Amino acid sequence: MNFSEAKMIETFRSVVRFKSIETDSVTRRLDRAADIEDLRKIAKRRLPRGVFDYIDGAAEDEVTMARNSGDFDRIEFKPRILRDVSNIDLSATVLGKKIPMPLLLSPTGFTRIADSQGELAVARAAGRAGIPYGLSTLSTRSIEDVADAAPGPKWFQVYTWKDRGLVSEMLQRAREADYEAILLTVDTAVLGRRERDVRRGYTLPPKIGLDTIIDGVIHPAWTLDFLRGGAITFSNVAGRDGDGTSAVSLSDYIGTQFTQALSWEDVEWLRSQWDRPIVLKGVQTVADAKQAVAVGVEGIALSNHGGRQLDGAPSPISLVEPVAQEVQDQADVICDGGVRRGSDILKAVALGATAVSIGRPYLYGLGAAGERGVDHVIEFFRSGLERSMALSGVRTIDEVNRDLVSLR
Repeated sequence: MNFSEAKMIETFRSVVRFKSIETDSVTRRLDRAADIEDLRKIAKRRLPRGVFDYIDGAAEDEVTMARNSGDFDRIEFKPRILRDVSNIDLSATVLGKKIPMPLLLSPTGFTRIADSQGELAVARAAGRAGIPYGLSTLSTRSIEDVADAAPGPKWFQVYTWKDRGLVSEMLQRAREADYEAILLTVDTAVLGRRERDVRRGYTLPPKIGLDTIIDGVIHPAWTLDFLRGGAITFSNVAGRDGDGTSAVSLSDYIGTQFTQALSWEDVEWLRSQWDRPIVLKGVQTVADAKQAVAVGVEGIALSNHGGRQLDGAPSPISLVEPVAQEVQDQADVICDGGVRRGSDILKAVALGATAVSIGRPYLYGLGAAGERGVDHVIEFFRSGLERSMALSGVRTIDEVNRDLVSLR
């Protein structure tokens, strides 16, 4: 070896480090996910098409779903400099209780279609992070099983169904299992038309056809996990149909329970059954936010159901400032929908939100890598929020205010 070759090798060694070989497939998968969109793409590859579209899709032309995220782009930071951001505190107070960051995990039904651990995996990840997890009435794990799965704050999502005895019974179970609040979903008088599901012929529970079988064959990891996970049912309402064991018969029963007669009187009835905080999920106007405060709810979740109900509804982030100005400190304001980065959390808080909540992002993580995927999503938001605060010159959530942002 001559001097020139030795010099080249020395130069190469000075700037190159060889990566260690990662043998864990889940770690390799997550290492490739730089953001939520990357997790979405991984989940799309791993999940059957009908399952993925059920998670990913929305109503009709999906205009509202696109705007939910896109409207965050209209918000621009006005960062301050030389502020000593060596210590960043992300903690926030939601419904009177301090949590590590202003992030909640929204309730999603039939979560086990993404991963066999379903709600248990999500609850454990939320528990490790110390952030609230909202359990859906239509969950595939029961109120009690989720409460036993992990510590941490939990909320329970409810509908005011026709069978008030059933609703009252579930509220009592949630109270005994120490759920801290309830989320009353108010935007499902009828179900939105989700056209991806129509095209796929996808239903819950899924109907089996040749296309379903083929889809399962070409996604063997998901199929094996699904089959090994045990029977799936709507755990919180099992026993109210013929035998309580069939997801199909339970689905038929649940379909009879939704009512188009939902009114503000139902909120008052719910208050008579529940002595802890109530959050209305699905508020989409300033007028309704004002009425919600008048009936005494503690939280207002600005939400259009992830764009899955009325296409053309306003995005949650566009409502945050006018609603926060209207309700002042009379209720917490939660921005539910479209959040894809930690910087989005900071934007929402700057406009007046108490916290944000996410649904699809953690389902992408669950579909991409199971429970570890949910951990990955939560950490992605935590680190993104911390970094955005540091770069914006704010050290605590209490310091965040309207001066931090402008609307383009």
